[in-house]
Amino acid sequence: MGEAVEAWAAAGRRNLHGNVMQVVQMEGEGGVAGALHALGLHDHVVQMEGEGGVAGALHGALQAGALATTFTCSQGLLLMIPNMYKIAGGLLPCVMHVTARTLAADAVSMFCDHQDVMGVRQTGWVMLAAADAQEAQDLAIVSHLASLKARLPFLHFFDGILTSHEMRSVSVLEPEAYRHLLQDPEVAAAIAAHRACGLNPAHPHQRGGAQGADVFMQMREAANPYYLAAPGIVQATMDDVAAFTGRPLRLFGYYGHPQAERIVIAMGSATSVLQEAVDHLNAQGQRVGMVNVHLFRPWSPQHLLAELPASVTSIGVLDRTKEPGGQGEPLYLDVAASITEDMAGGGPMRRVVGGRYGLGGKAFTPAMAVAVFDNLAAQQPRNHFTVGITDDVTMTSLPVGPEINTLPAGTYECLFWGMGSDGTVGANKEAIKIIGEADEGTYVQASFNYDAHKSGGLTVSHLRFGPRSITSSYAIHRADYMGVHLAAYLTKFDCLSRLKSGGVLVVNAPWRSAEDVAAALPARLLRQLATLQPRLYVVDARRMADAVGLGGRINMAMQAAFFQTSGVLPLDKAIPLLKQATSKSYSRQGDKVVAQNHAAVDAALAAVVNIHIPAAWAAADAAGFTPQQQASLVGASDNTAAAAAEAAAASTPTALAAKAAAQRLGLGDFYSRLAEPMLALQADSLPVSAFQAGNIMPPGTTQLERRGTAVSVPAWDPASCSQCNACAFVCPHAAIRPVLATPEELAGGGGTAAAAFETLPLRGVGSRAAAGQELRYRMQVSPLDCTGCSLCSRVCPAGALSMVPLADAVQQQDTAWLFSKTLPSRAHLFDPVSTRGSQFQQPLLEFSGACEGCGETAYVKLLTQMFGERLVIANAVGCSSVWGGWEPSNPYTVTPQGQGPAWASSLLEDNAQFGFGIYTGLKQRRQAYIAVAQQLLDGAAAAVDETAAGKGFGSAALRAALQEWLQVADNGLLCHQAALQLQPLLQAEAAQPGAAASLAALAADAADMLEKPSCWLVGGDGWAYDIGFAGLDHVLAGSEDVNVLVLDNEAYSNTGGQQSKASPLGAVLSMAAGGKASSKKQLGLMMQAAYGDHLYVASVCLEADHKQVVRAFAEAEAHKGPSLIIAYAPCVMHGITDGMKCSAAEACTAVDTGYWPLYRKLKGRVAELLARENRFSVLARRSPGVSADLQARLQQEVEARQARLHLLAKEQTQQQQE
Repeated sequence: MGEAVEAWAAAGRRNLHGNVMQVVQMEGEGGVAGALHALGLHDHVVQMEGEGGVAGALHGALQAGALATTFTCSQGLLLMIPNMYKIAGGLLPCVMHVTARTLAADAVSMFCDHQDVMGVRQTGWVMLAAADAQEAQDLAIVSHLASLKARLPFLHFFDGILTSHEMRSVSVLEPEAYRHLLQDPEVAAAIAAHRACGLNPAHPHQRGGAQGADVFMQMREAANPYYLAAPGIVQATMDDVAAFTGRPLRLFGYYGHPQAERIVIAMGSATSVLQEAVDHLNAQGQRVGMVNVHLFRPWSPQHLLAELPASVTSIGVLDRTKEPGGQGEPLYLDVAASITEDMAGGGPMRRVVGGRYGLGGKAFTPAMAVAVFDNLAAQQPRNHFTVGITDDVTMTSLPVGPEINTLPAGTYECLFWGMGSDGTVGANKEAIKIIGEADEGTYVQASFNYDAHKSGGLTVSHLRFGPRSITSSYAIHRADYMGVHLAAYLTKFDCLSRLKSGGVLVVNAPWRSAEDVAAALPARLLRQLATLQPRLYVVDARRMADAVGLGGRINMAMQAAFFQTSGVLPLDKAIPLLKQATSKSYSRQGDKVVAQNHAAVDAALAAVVNIHIPAAWAAADAAGFTPQQQASLVGASDNTAAAAAEAAAASTPTALAAKAAAQRLGLGDFYSRLAEPMLALQADSLPVSAFQAGNIMPPGTTQLERRGTAVSVPAWDPASCSQCNACAFVCPHAAIRPVLATPEELAGGGGTAAAAFETLPLRGVGSRAAAGQELRYRMQVSPLDCTGCSLCSRVCPAGALSMVPLADAVQQQDTAWLFSKTLPSRAHLFDPVSTRGSQFQQPLLEFSGACEGCGETAYVKLLTQMFGERLVIANAVGCSSVWGGWEPSNPYTVTPQGQGPAWASSLLEDNAQFGFGIYTGLKQRRQAYIAVAQQLLDGAAAAVDETAAGKGFGSAALRAALQEWLQVADNGLLCHQAALQLQPLLQAEAAQPGAAASLAALAADAADMLEKPSCWLVGGDGWAYDIGFAGLDHVLAGSEDVNVLVLDNEAYSNTGGQQSKASPLGAVLSMAAGGKASSKKQLGLMMQAAYGDHLYVASVCLEADHKQVVRAFAEAEAHKGPSLIIAYAPCVMHGITDGMKCSAAEACTAVDTGYWPLYRKLKGRVAELLARENRFSVLARRSPGVSADLQARLQQEVEARQARLHLLAKEQTQQQQE
């Protein structure tokens, strides 16, 4: 919401008073915006470093008599609680718009529920809930007007993602209506009164002082009349707004049978689902209804009771939140209290039960709504129930029947299975706008689901349109049209079970005939197709995108195929509108990109192939499947998702390999219980018993995915290879690695090694194994784990890697990859503090969900190669926590000995403190262990264990090993070697009969305590430069041995590319649509200037200088005190002209020109870099003069910074010499 406001300001859009919004950056965080009044009363958009800062700024603006608002959600809302109390206590009118979302508990979730808004219900803010996008507009107006009249702050909320990110047809109120509402004398008087109370030396007063116990309670109770009056004011304001909109609003809106016996009460988007269920049940002769709660605080029992039909005997209350250990959830408790008090006063007898639904964005469908009504019809309805899950632990769940069709007649539904970064979602957003705007009588709705992979993951687009308004806030169950934009999804997911019989199926594939389809798909899918008999169309969109220069962006080709095959609009009308929308969408990227997309549209229209489905496919061989598996996948049945997942998984070589890998890694139970259904999109059906409370994920689970998303993968040419390992060094996903083997090991591989494992004699140090055997070298790719970014082939100095189609490489190379995993590690033969040697170390970060070509992962992968056996990571929420920790995929793995990175994430703002706490806890435990070991070694065993007194302590060999370990216990590298010698001695002697208990205790903790942990605080620039800066500064100001790695991609990349204080001057980003006008914070220089030699600081760029980043990591880890490494991380958000495949070259240019300093001589000017990145070039095309000025200022900044760095280096050299 804040981004839209800032974009309006950049475009010069004026509000009702003729003012253009002025954007003021205050310690800017791109993810939070403040100070726009929905009615156009404000002239400033203010950005703060975090939600707590926003609340403080909001409070201050209100105290000054300004009119202000803000937008937030989830943890951000909780950070505002202290100021929310202050604002309400001061009777200060304002509005906060909240997209209600989940609070992080055992895990982070970005999806919808009401935990955040329920967490602030006690602060004194009036709370209004909107059910859909239309109500969100209408109640936003109501909130702003009523807040002024009531002299109370309002929190207007609606469901995050489900409502906030939904696209649908709405009726927009015209500006004149707003103007008329503002001219209400009561509103004008309220504004004047608010301003009169503002702080001003012309009429000074004091607010916010301290009070004693004698008066505080009375002062709080003095506000009661304002809250008592609020419901009436809100209803009156609703009536005023409804006079313009024609859409009546009630504090509690009843819908249903006038003599309903059973009703359900709820808030938010679930109410539209309940309405559909009410219509469905009443059409069957039942008498049911529902109540849509708009005003939640202050709660008004009399208004609720007035809406209930007198015939109501049973009431169900649905809460989209959970209060562990409570008597019930908040809405249920309010309703139950209201009904109980009414019955005590002589009202009718009514039974009230409550339940939970939809936590973390869990779907709520019409079938679930029917289940709630059915529960009310029972003789003893279940109370404190759950719906939408199978709770086989505490048995709270209601049984849910098959899904029902409650959509308005004539609704057409479309499902698109796309791959992240292929443009499918963006194209569908344009399509829904084209369809909705082409015919005023057509209503549209669209929502979009994404998996956790930053790029290359699954996206599912749900599009509906029809002649009546659509408010269905749930996924499409049976589609009229289905587009499968990656053919592999047909076998990986149970796509066809969601296609209507006789529907349209369009697949992006190179097939040209039924024979091609039969050769590519398993028998079970052929049988499904024969049963469903869809109209099957195929288009080779990837070939067309490649031909016109779009690479993986297949969206326009598939969108043209959609309009051609679906018939939703006349083609002669649809295609010009599509091209017009394309021109608008891609104009920022230049005329060439627009022309390429137009060419893709034209090519697709001529290349769509209609394939007839032979009747013989109905009898396709299904050997190898059980009858139950066959039945579960024949036709559009309503069989359980679990059976469908079982059958789908059994059919693919990739799934079989994943199962074998799970067994090999000891993850068989985890894979079958959780990972397999989650990866197959069948986890909605998992019961509660499948999960373990506390949520601990095992390591290395990404190697079970074998996604196979690359179009092309690298092929190795041994004859050209220089064995430098640069390709492995830059690989973001650890999908290409050097492998060493002896001739005997190769011979032992039999035909596998001979056919697919060509090798070279190893060059240089370590060329022979311990026994003098010759070692052979190979660069091996994992084709099913590679994302096809091609960085490896581009950085190879010898041209030994070329990209080949995945289909041509997968069989042979995957066999070779699996063989390479059986070979022993020879990492000990090489120096890990070198480019080449580091890559012989096992990467303990592999196959993450990061974008192809990601600039972040290679740094963290290198950390795991250098320190992984003793590495502890505290990860700030952001890109690195999503690609590093989205369940069930854990990319952090272990050595054959079971050691590896220990990883945890708390929040965004507290990562420095969180990591510092981890370090402190580990340090305290280890110091206690060292103290005990020293006492024992000194002969003071009696102080620890009296039974050991006078007996000495262990053998001479053990005492010598312990003495050596104690001497180096604080040196990570030396301590590791000493621990390898000490641990087996401790364990052996502790196991001997009669061993002292103190020795046994020391041995028991040896595995945890002998190694010196290498603690790293990892996060992005949004954390380090902005919201977490205060905590980071505090940690770096201390003397503890913690290391900080800032992955600087110069924006809030995880949330769409908003500006941060790391964003450079002149860059066009969200919240900086007119080009960022302020300079990048020089974090490294600031910290070095503040804390000097006490702090180790480095600025690195992995792609530009391999040696420097390796040395910086080693020096930082060895430094006795805090360290800070700021790492340049090219990002897809930079809009590099030729894509992320060129990110390494772009990073080199950034260093050469001084844009990113490595404390060396500059080469060239920053303009060379900026011209190739869309975040800068878009401003040059749109506003050349502004761009030139900002770029000139940026060049001056770079040169000035370089001069300061040279001066610092000179001063440090002089100090060292002195």
